[in-house]
Amino acid sequence: QVQLVESGGGLVQPGGSLRLSCTGSGPGRIYSSHVIGWFRQAPGKGREFVSLIRWSSGTNTYADSVKGRFTISKVNAEKTVYLQMNNLKPEDTALYTCAIGSSFSTSADAYFNWGRGTQVTVSS
Repeated sequence: QVQLVESGGGLVQPGGSLRLSCTGSGPGRIYSSHVIGWFRQAPGKGREFVSLIRWSSGTNTYADSVKGRFTISKVNAEKTVYLQMNNLKPEDTALYTCAIGSSFSTSADAYFNWGRGTQVTVSS
């Protein structure tokens, strides 16, 4: 099974930036036919889609709430997907988790392996 590990979370003031990383294990060829997604969940709320990227082509998409502020990217040799988050808002506070799936989907049900998550807190 592929294992994913997130890092880069922390405490940041409104308007600040963070870069999250999601690094996978296993042979690189495994990722060529899959997508990596970012999701987040705040206390008392359901899991929310943030962004995803197709490993082979780089095709990506974003939730409306983060468009223009977040950017997803990847470094193949590192088996790592990054989520650059700019102009952060208190509403972005959540546990951010990456996951790997086989289809280009914004639904969490389409992903079969998940990292443990990294906490992002946006506060003054």
